[in-house]
Amino acid sequence: MKKIFTSIVIVNIIGIIIGFMIAPTKTIMANSSIEKDRLEMIKEKGIITIAAPSKEIPFFWINTETNKMSGIDADIITEITRRLGINKVEIKEVTFADLLDKFNADDSIDIAVGGIFITPESEKLVEFTKPLYKESETVIVPRFSKINFMSDLKNAVIGVEKGTIFEDLAKKWKENNLIKDALSLDSTTDLFNAISSGKIDAGLADSIIINYYIKEKDPLLRQLKGYMPELQGVMGIAVKKDDVFLLNALNKAINDMKADGALYSILVKNGLDKNNMISN
Repeated sequence: MKKIFTSIVIVNIIGIIIGFMIAPTKTIMANSSIEKDRLEMIKEKGIITIAAPSKEIPFFWINTETNKMSGIDADIITEITRRLGINKVEIKEVTFADLLDKFNADDSIDIAVGGIFITPESEKLVEFTKPLYKESETVIVPRFSKINFMSDLKNAVIGVEKGTIFEDLAKKWKENNLIKDALSLDSTTDLFNAISSGKIDAGLADSIIINYYIKEKDPLLRQLKGYMPELQGVMGIAVKKDDVFLLNALNKAINDMKADGALYSILVKNGLDKNNMISN
């Protein structure tokens, strides 16, 4: 009986010792299974997924003939991904007004682009890369409109794209009785169509967009004479708050592109100039 008891004690002691030996091993295994960083996963797959509006010309749009992305931001993303060794870009089309909300809600999306202004409000939702380029707003009217100056807008309905910083500016104009009313539209294409159809009297939009349309599309539109921009904005790429390594990699690529002239070449190719360039 005494021998049996002794054996049981020895077995229990051995069990306790083995338990202590095994327990740390389990902890190490748990710690080693930490979720991979987004940049690491992107490089492993060779694919980056972006959220972007499909017809935010000239910033970003899908070319229906080639089914490929085109525009200023598209060209910048193409060069950045080349430098990072990422072979493929997948696109999830999102309306501009919902861009940042949809981006944050969908974890499969890595970044968001498409003429996104860096503002205090948007910085509450996402992190931004270093600024890519800058621009301001302008006002357009039909070529033969009697509206020539800002003072002529008092009885006019002005259109603006939803979700842009210009939407707030148009609301402020209405509150200050500088315009009759403001109408928010889903895209810049809708904005131009509304002007052409007479649904609105004028449009408030990005100067880059307006210059592109007047030059490339030759619509029966013109810019308001002597208009002085009230907003000066800078554009960036949106990154999720926790994706520090991805943000750093994007910023390094952007800095390198500024240093070697690649970014400026992209801007010039898309009709911009040194006035749109940001050196730091």
